[in-house]
Amino acid sequence: MCTTVLWLACVSLLFCGSLCCYQCFVDVEDSLRLCWGHVLTEDNVRNVDECFRKLDRIFNTNETVIEAGRVGEGYDKNLKEILDAEILPLAQEFDQKLNSESVYEARLQTAADNFIAAASKLPRVSGCFPPCVEEIAVIENSRSRMWCEVPFALPSDIEVIWRFAEEVKTQEMDQFKEVTAGVDRLYSIPSTSTQHQGTYQCEIYSGARSIVRLYYYISVTPQLVVGRTELQELFDLSLLPGGQFPSMPDASPRSFQHLLLFLLTTCLTTSMLLLFFSLGVLCWTSVSEQTHPDEDSDEEDD
Repeated sequence: MCTTVLWLACVSLLFCGSLCCYQCFVDVEDSLRLCWGHVLTEDNVRNVDECFRKLDRIFNTNETVIEAGRVGEGYDKNLKEILDAEILPLAQEFDQKLNSESVYEARLQTAADNFIAAASKLPRVSGCFPPCVEEIAVIENSRSRMWCEVPFALPSDIEVIWRFAEEVKTQEMDQFKEVTAGVDRLYSIPSTSTQHQGTYQCEIYSGARSIVRLYYYISVTPQLVVGRTELQELFDLSLLPGGQFPSMPDASPRSFQHLLLFLLTTCLTTSMLLLFFSLGVLCWTSVSEQTHPDEDSDEEDD
């Protein structure tokens, strides 16, 4: 089972990049030999699980280590050679021997630093290296859907956890709060509002081991701003020579019809108001002129 999970971890590194080189290139057996004698100082007991957590912290979730492992295509073999040169001697030295957690901390950190220094000299990958944050732009009150999909088969015992970091675009774990946990790889927001803006993370587990993490950043544009922008664009287009609109294959005809109807209705309403106002002024002037002559004749009779 461990070998299967490790193989899945390697595949997910190639496609989704959520795991560090350590999980791909170091065999489980070597990690067990390395962690066999890990002793907790406070309790003076051997604890292998704590050693694996230490490996995760120093190698697998260390952004500096991950960045050093982002090398160009075809340099995976070089990364494995660099990592083996640091880890295998430690596994041989620590196998069946007790060492305090402070010794493990210092030696593993040194190994990570050496890996960073050597791997950073290799040619770098171009463009965005996973785990990238996929950006999704939506309009307020519209539906948003995110799929936690991977291009390889998953075990049958997976658990999917969705987390959310409000407003920010990040991959820092301490900024996320768990929102759902289960087997559903689809996260849907029926009516997106500005409070849904931020980064969403889905993480797939098999047993207690993380297989992959994916990130999505949703930016929400208020509907009022969209309406104003489209109306301004329509007005700008109307100022083109001859008043002709250029062909826009991506634009929705119904959207333009609604905006044009709104613009015509506004112009018509404004014209009618001006007309009524003018008529009112004329009526008031006419009544005043008719009223003053009567008052003058009354004064002459007196």
